[in-house]
Amino acid sequence: MRHGIFRAVWLASLASNFGGLIQAVGASWMMASISTSPGMVALVQTSTTLPIMIFSLAAGAIADNYDRRKVMIFAQLFMLTVSVLLTATAFMGVITPWLLLTFTFLIGCGNALNGPAWQSSVGDMVPRVDLPAAVTLNSMGFNAARSIGPAIGGLIVAAAGAATAFAVNAMSYFALIFVLARWKPVRAPRFLPPESLGLAMAAGLRYVAMSPAIRNVLLRCALFGLGASAVQALMPIVARDLVQGGPVTFGLLLGGFGGGAVAGALLSARLRSALSVEMLVRCAFAGFGLCAVLTAWSTSTPLTMVAMALGGACWVLALSTFNVAIQMSAPRWVVGRALALYQTAAFGAMALGSWVWGVLAERHGVAEALLICVAVHGIGVVVGFVRRMPDLAETNLDPLQRWTVPDVAVPVQPRSGPVVIKIEYTIRPSDVPEFLAIMAERRRVRRRDGARHWTLLRDLGDPSIWIERYHTPTWLEYIRHNQRITFADAKIGERLRELNQTAEPKVQRMIERQTGSLPSALPEVLDPGSDTHGPS
Repeated sequence: MRHGIFRAVWLASLASNFGGLIQAVGASWMMASISTSPGMVALVQTSTTLPIMIFSLAAGAIADNYDRRKVMIFAQLFMLTVSVLLTATAFMGVITPWLLLTFTFLIGCGNALNGPAWQSSVGDMVPRVDLPAAVTLNSMGFNAARSIGPAIGGLIVAAAGAATAFAVNAMSYFALIFVLARWKPVRAPRFLPPESLGLAMAAGLRYVAMSPAIRNVLLRCALFGLGASAVQALMPIVARDLVQGGPVTFGLLLGGFGGGAVAGALLSARLRSALSVEMLVRCAFAGFGLCAVLTAWSTSTPLTMVAMALGGACWVLALSTFNVAIQMSAPRWVVGRALALYQTAAFGAMALGSWVWGVLAERHGVAEALLICVAVHGIGVVVGFVRRMPDLAETNLDPLQRWTVPDVAVPVQPRSGPVVIKIEYTIRPSDVPEFLAIMAERRRVRRRDGARHWTLLRDLGDPSIWIERYHTPTWLEYIRHNQRITFADAKIGERLRELNQTAEPKVQRMIERQTGSLPSALPEVLDPGSDTHGPS
């Protein structure tokens, strides 16, 4: 909180979260008032969360390629406009069930666009050392709003109607828009044009697929979301059937969960200093499993509230740890897309889990479904022995920024290509095993950062000669590939130069050309970089 911009944005986001939860209560009540179909009422929640599943990766690509502050401002203005229209139609009494779903879907689209930009902007607001605490504070703020916001929304709807709740949500956007408009972050200069949306999404998927640390985080996150969704999805039935309560009891259980989340956030710094990242995640899995067991066995509201508080604390500790792990395992150029995939994994697992636990509760009973979900948390603990969480203190993913665009004798345009790169090494026979091990990691990093058709060749005439060969689709993609090198990646190149027996590895850069499609005009034939041929 000592960083002024983070403090201002956090407080404004807290107000916006309250507004969003008040709007959600109003939308559900409005749908119940204008439609008798339970399915239509359930679709209100679906229409809000579905866009996050559908558009997260595209939103992450936008956040990585454009000014994140401007993306957030646009998303907030879009949601403000939709909320004003929703408020107006509600006050005029012309709203219909499908029109309401359209408005809530559009607000969900705004949230989907805003999410990756906001989460990845935290790293622009605070230094790396404060990132875990900042992410945890964000989770705490949302859970604090979730524990109080629905109750406030219910009071507003009861006193003044759903339209007033929509108006309150519309007003909640102004503070965040004002703070973001005044923020002037220091941006690193961009020397390359933004990637197209399709290429950016593919690059994000490729980076995550080729990053074992991020894959491990996504797997653990999906397992946690799958198991933890049982308690939240079945909470209304727990309040009604297991502890024999009503709406007030349900509100108390929600408050217990939210209060536990706030407590977990406040304790997170102490726990992070005492436990490793992996041990903290294992404790969160085990703690939420205990929450499910206590909830299944308890017939007492106070005891179930204690269980919910434990679950809320484990919830915020696990999800904030996953979020931080993703941010610190991905460089800034792709962090928005990595966070978007994390969001997709979390929401997808929760959505699937909510359906699965509902079916199991209907067939076998609520208590039995809660006990079955404990097995998922047990699997999450066991998986940690094979797929450990990354150690966040070891990796420096800041851009190296040593590479400069080489001079070329053949004229090339940004879209000229494909470009073929050959790097020749001279390796002693005794160093070959280490060389091959390093090149295996080199292959992963090259492919992760956009290289294609990577191969390693050995000269049959001189066994000490090894050639690394790969392609990029265009000259522009070759430049992007090299500008993505981080300090962590540079260690591979440094060790390869130490093993190489010549002064420097020999690098050749070539461009592919098709002999059968050469134009007849002599000047164009003499210009191999001509855009007439284009990329293959």
